[in-house]
Amino acid sequence: MAKLYLLRHAKAGWALPGVRDFDRPLEASGVEDAAATGTAMRACGFVPDITLCSNALRAKETLEGLAAHADTGRVVFLDTLYTEDAAGYLDIIREHGNHGSLLVIGHNPMMEDLTAAVSGSGEDSACDILNYGFPTSGLAVVRFEGSLAEAETGKGYLEAFLTPSDL
Repeated sequence: MAKLYLLRHAKAGWALPGVRDFDRPLEASGVEDAAATGTAMRACGFVPDITLCSNALRAKETLEGLAAHADTGRVVFLDTLYTEDAAGYLDIIREHGNHGSLLVIGHNPMMEDLTAAVSGSGEDSACDILNYGFPTSGLAVVRFEGSLAEAETGKGYLEAFLTPSDL
């Protein structure tokens, strides 16, 4: 059994004049939410073998807050997590799918689209939360019977969905 943790970066501020979207930092509430998510991951026993993180500043800062409170395993930074769509995210997950559990820190709408696509079923409460969207610092936990290298749409089970309001 494999676990896929999908984490949307924490709340970032709007781009200031002259600042690229890629370089937007977290707001103070985003820093707090990232830390709270790390604490929740530790409490729930959610431990990835490897973390794939977008190179965007807000994703890196989310990882920093998370890692101060939870084990993130080996970390790989990927520019493609900023540019790819949900299908591209799934390809990236398959490429790194030889690990038993994988955390992806990325962006919306890719996180929401990917979670909906791979989750064929799930816990009612987790599915209800996903139906309202994928908030910043939202963490979806999707279980697969086989390897993540063979992850397919509709084959995962959404076993949990944590949001900042839950933490």
